[in-house]
Amino acid sequence: MNDRYDAGYGSDQYELVGYDEYGQPVYRQIPAQQQQQTYGPYAGQGYGYDPYAGGGQQAAPLYDTGQQSAVYDTGQQSAVHDTGRQPPTPAHDPYGTGGHAVHDPYGQVAGSGRQSRVAEQTAHIPQQPGPVGEPVGSRQPGDERDYHTGQFAFAEEPDGDSEDVIDWLNFTENRTERREEAKRRARSRMIALVVVLALVAVGGVGYLWYAGKIPGLSSSGAKGGTTTSAAAQKRDVIVVHLHNTGGSGTSTVLLVDNTTTKQGSTVLLPNSLALTDDDGTTTTLAKSVDDDGSSGTRDQLDTVLGTSIEGTWRLDTPYLQNLVELVGNIDIDTNADVPDPDTKKKGAEPLVNKGKGQTLGGKAAVAYATYRATGEAQNAQLERFGQVMQGVLRKMSSDASAATTTVETLAQILDPSLTDKDLGAFLAKLADLAKGGDYKTALLPVQSDGTLSAQTSSSVVKDILGGTAKSPSAGSAVRVSVQNATGVKDNTEKARVVLVNGGYTFLEGGTASGTQATSKVLYSDAADKENATEVAKTLGLGAKDVAKGTVGSGADVSVVLGLDYKPSSS
Repeated sequence: MNDRYDAGYGSDQYELVGYDEYGQPVYRQIPAQQQQQTYGPYAGQGYGYDPYAGGGQQAAPLYDTGQQSAVYDTGQQSAVHDTGRQPPTPAHDPYGTGGHAVHDPYGQVAGSGRQSRVAEQTAHIPQQPGPVGEPVGSRQPGDERDYHTGQFAFAEEPDGDSEDVIDWLNFTENRTERREEAKRRARSRMIALVVVLALVAVGGVGYLWYAGKIPGLSSSGAKGGTTTSAAAQKRDVIVVHLHNTGGSGTSTVLLVDNTTTKQGSTVLLPNSLALTDDDGTTTTLAKSVDDDGSSGTRDQLDTVLGTSIEGTWRLDTPYLQNLVELVGNIDIDTNADVPDPDTKKKGAEPLVNKGKGQTLGGKAAVAYATYRATGEAQNAQLERFGQVMQGVLRKMSSDASAATTTVETLAQILDPSLTDKDLGAFLAKLADLAKGGDYKTALLPVQSDGTLSAQTSSSVVKDILGGTAKSPSAGSAVRVSVQNATGVKDNTEKARVVLVNGGYTFLEGGTASGTQATSKVLYSDAADKENATEVAKTLGLGAKDVAKGTVGSGADVSVVLGLDYKPSSS
């Protein structure tokens, strides 16, 4: 079989023209005179036609068996004339190549009766071929011919509209993202705002709960809703007695620092408050201050109010005047015009004017604290004293050392149980509460007989003082109020001794502004007429001195001792 397509043997050559239906090669014999002939429209170029090289690709040169055409061997390319005839297509030539080289399905090129290999193509941009049958390169510049789209390979050029579309899509996407981002930020801010408002609300409710300002949630007397009972709260208490050295009488208040609730208070104690001394005698607060002094009155107050008073501060009016001047005057709302006690001239300008925000110096503050208009109850004057004390606390330093210096500057002789340092530290704490608005003034309500009611026990004694009221029993003995109009101070004490020994309860009625010639024993209730008669006999007075009239506060019988009173020698 090799003899058929071996160029070195025989005069006839065979050429592979295809494959039959069984995959066997099909050959045809090439006459000798045709062995040097090359068919095809591109034979003159020395190239074979590669149907898979693509449009415009230059055909690869054919390597012959040593008998290459003169055109390829010598390098002198001669023109090949196209006769216009194509060699007949042999039978079993599926590709219709005629005498041309045939490309088999396996990429091999067959020509001149034997298999040839395709030379390596070089990088070259060939001229576009013309119509079928026109050799490559035969077209001259400027020739106008018809071209078919199949003859060109088109490279996809970028379209300007596509760039615009991409830009628009990017813009739309970016705008959408910005909108979403803005929505996320808005939601974040809204959430943050809601959280802040919730925290503020919770904090506000917490503060109101802590401050005890939510009705129903705070326990009685316990700031901030604490469950600490009023009795279990810690309090510091001192009693202050104001002695009016320019006139007569005393005024008493309690200064209270509740360290549990952080609340300060001034409790005003009326002079008619009934107390019981050591021997069981019922007396009044005013009488106890005058007779029993600081220690005795403090013990009696502890018994009646259920408190634990730590010290007594006797504040005479000259020291009050100095105290006001040391703190730099006070500002209070006055409720009355107060005349100057040193001016007797009628129609003179008042020392203190009635009105809000009045600034008072030392002298004016003392005049206002001790002022009691004609026909006023003692409680009216007591309330003015309470205003002055709260005004002093608002101007007092909140620093313990500075407050102690102020107290030391007064040069008072204090009760042994209360030192300058203790009083200064105590006043500094109250000053801080008064400046912060955590301070109040309350009047202790006292009944006509000087005892404390159940309401009094709840509102002031229990809540502010944390104590329990223990007033002397109203039915234990007949309560006799004695006023001295004899001009002799000792006659009051002598009458007290006689009455106490007779089983009566003695109530201090004070000293009259002038003398009275005859004594009087008065009763207001007809049931007390017999008691009044017995009191008159006990005092050495006659039945003619007994009459129905006005009885002093808290008393069953009132006695006015006149010049006809003769104290018992016993």
